[in-house]
Amino acid sequence: MYAMERQQAIEQILLAEGRIAVVDLARRFDVTTETVRRDLAALEETGVLVRVHGGAVAKGADSMRESTVLERAGSRGQAKSAIAARALTALGEDFRGSVFIDAGTTTAAVADELARRLGTRHGDAQERIEAVTHSLTIAPTLAAADGVSLSVIGGRIRGITAAAVGADTVAAIGRLRPDVAFIGTNGVSAAFGLSTPDPDEASVKSAIVRAARRVIVVADASKHETDLLVSFAALSDIDVLVTDADPPGELAAALRDAGVEVWLA
Repeated sequence: MYAMERQQAIEQILLAEGRIAVVDLARRFDVTTETVRRDLAALEETGVLVRVHGGAVAKGADSMRESTVLERAGSRGQAKSAIAARALTALGEDFRGSVFIDAGTTTAAVADELARRLGTRHGDAQERIEAVTHSLTIAPTLAAADGVSLSVIGGRIRGITAAAVGADTVAAIGRLRPDVAFIGTNGVSAAFGLSTPDPDEASVKSAIVRAARRVIVVADASKHETDLLVSFAALSDIDVLVTDADPPGELAAALRDAGVEVWLA
């Protein structure tokens, strides 16, 4: 394969995956890592991508990027549904206890799947799950679910995520001790842990992680080895990562060293 053909192929991979790793590309094209780095340098000069440690990201994929909850709702829906179903196996069939469901579209899929399994509320059904959320988009789903008693954490609502944030929100979460928390993230990497673009969102997520007895992170493969502006948890702070593809080598090793279970959907 000529360099131009390889670079065109790299562009297509980047378009599909959002991030590319030097080692993975070298293996895929059966070339040296030095050859891949020259390809990435050439593509960076043309404005296609930005090189980062270990690979490259699409142009404009900076540490502050964040889509609205409505924009993200239609993205990778099948993967999110599969991740949600796998994540809920952590509760088992006869779970009686408390869950905290973080804001986000993958966590919304968890709420949808939980409600589907429990059914729609009919009269005064016996409640067996105490659910807590700070998400305005997730709360209605849980409120309508059979067998769920719902508490909603208030605060200043951040429009882009429809989630409550701020000091009061963090303080309220700090007074809780849920059995299981389902956490979303914008990025998960070996070096930076779990991260998100907004400091207020990060503070809330950190509070949830600290509060929960067991922390289950739900994140599709597009979040692997991605760093955003603010880290809200180390890999060692979480118990399970549920995702739809094997994490790449460095991240896989870091998760293993941190004692994190990786569940594939």
